[in-house]
Amino acid sequence: MSTATALLPPLQIGPHTIDSPVVLAPMAGITNRPFRQLCREYGAEGAAAGGASGSSALYVSEMITSRALVERTPVSMKLIEHGPEESPRSVQLYGVDPATVGAAVRMLVQEDRADHVDLNFGCPVPKVTRKGGGSALPWKTELFRGVVRAAVREASAGGLPVTVKMRVGIDADHHTFLDAGRIAEAEGAAAVALHARTAAQAYSGQADWSRIAELKAAVTTIPVLGNGDIWSADDAVRMVEQTGCDGVVVGRGCLGRPWLFTDLAAAFAGSRVRVEPTLGEVCRVLRRHAELLVAFHHEEAKGCRDIRKHIAWYTKGFPVGGQVRQQLGLVHTLADLDRLIDGLDPEQPWPHEGADGPRGRAGSSRIVALPDRWLDSRDLDDAQREAVAVAEPDVTDGG
Repeated sequence: MSTATALLPPLQIGPHTIDSPVVLAPMAGITNRPFRQLCREYGAEGAAAGGASGSSALYVSEMITSRALVERTPVSMKLIEHGPEESPRSVQLYGVDPATVGAAVRMLVQEDRADHVDLNFGCPVPKVTRKGGGSALPWKTELFRGVVRAAVREASAGGLPVTVKMRVGIDADHHTFLDAGRIAEAEGAAAVALHARTAAQAYSGQADWSRIAELKAAVTTIPVLGNGDIWSADDAVRMVEQTGCDGVVVGRGCLGRPWLFTDLAAAFAGSRVRVEPTLGEVCRVLRRHAELLVAFHHEEAKGCRDIRKHIAWYTKGFPVGGQVRQQLGLVHTLADLDRLIDGLDPEQPWPHEGADGPRGRAGSSRIVALPDRWLDSRDLDDAQREAVAVAEPDVTDGG
């Protein structure tokens, strides 16, 4: 590991010192305990090589609906499970009603189930935005203030920091990020993170990193984190250099590539060292990921179904053949997976151009689904106020 000067100081989120200023973005159906474990292990390798002794990054859970958590649904209770090695334990909550969000945070505090709470105001999925949630919510400034205030109030009782993740706005004509950033700062949030796209863009087009720089200029007393189009450690370095942000949030770039956290730790320690695994090494990580999922679900068939969506990301760029790739995506048992992996050439080198760059579905821009008359005013009308009190859809199935 290079002994070059670190690019950024450690990230301070409330009482938690994060040596590499990196956050794993919550991703539905992805950032469960097994995937977080892999990312954490790789991040620790990079951090240790750089001489760091604290947390290598902040690894956030999947998004959890606050109402479902308060009602203690089995799915939600499983999603907030953390392994003994996870510290700080980070949970992302989604909610549209301040009272319900507050109750969910109170539960996390009283039952000692988290060390950090992140609030989701960035989800662009229609079933969320049409209820006024996710990236639609900051348009209603007082509702946004109420949700953040309730979460911070309840979290402070246990010394938990609350952070806010958001988007630029609803669409090109309805930006919310600067107002939301200032409100979050004033209400006691420990940090704000900006995905530099609008809800209308979803994951299409290109993230506008200049918006992150604008937010950094507007929010001056807490860390500002940047998110969007970080496909490599070099991208993360460029984002910091171009925007002045205090850290980065990485989502789709680590799909099928948990060792990206080794690269990120190295980059922020000032090193050019990067992980370029052979196909054999990739398959060993894939196999271990599958084994962890089987243990997590307590069922081999369910764990193998879960690993299927990761296989295309792990093998991206490698010439494994369409038929084998299809068979890998249909595995029912770990023995099936082993048999197919054994037929691959483990000496195939990292394919660089074929494997680097964007991962995950980008989709296309769209009109954002919103509640009736949502854009007429920045304030809630009576009907909207009544609706948001019960408007928390189940978002634990991929939203």
